[in-house]
Amino acid sequence: MGLLTFSINVTLDGCADHEAGIADEETHAFFTRLMDEAGAMLWGRTTYEMMEGHWPAVARGEIDVSPSERAWAVALEAKPKYVVSSTRTDFPWSGSHHLSGDLRAAVQELKDATPAGVLLGSGRLATELDRLGLIDEYRFLVHPRIAGRGPTLYQGGLAEARRLELISAEPLGNGVIAAHYRRAR
Repeated sequence: MGLLTFSINVTLDGCADHEAGIADEETHAFFTRLMDEAGAMLWGRTTYEMMEGHWPAVARGEIDVSPSERAWAVALEAKPKYVVSSTRTDFPWSGSHHLSGDLRAAVQELKDATPAGVLLGSGRLATELDRLGLIDEYRFLVHPRIAGRGPTLYQGGLAEARRLELISAEPLGNGVIAAHYRRAR
């Protein structure tokens, strides 16, 4: 059984808006390494639609981007992508699959079938999966910024606090901290 790892950019005040952090060579390379280590990606519909509107064109070379962004896009194009949605069932981006039915059972089945693990990159979906006790690890890039606005982590709330064990914390050259936590059992 693979682990479900929630990974996202977050500012010091908890903002998880994709435009609030530092999108540079170093952060893109970090997420490409994480994705390369995982067997699949897991998103909610909103994140999927944001990603499908940009990254396939980058992978095809239709948009001029940095080498690290191109590497991310090419790796993402090849990676299996699973999407949780109750409002959409058609996901035409290559390697995309709809997860339907009971959320707990569907995600557990995906974890069981993916020994290399599943990388989760959707904040609202993470809240629900954490409520269900399905997230095993957390890989946050903590950006040295205070956004003062935008969506925050666990905005929908959890019934109780989660105790986490620090696995590692690594400062990047751009001031970002790569924090790796495991859920304490």
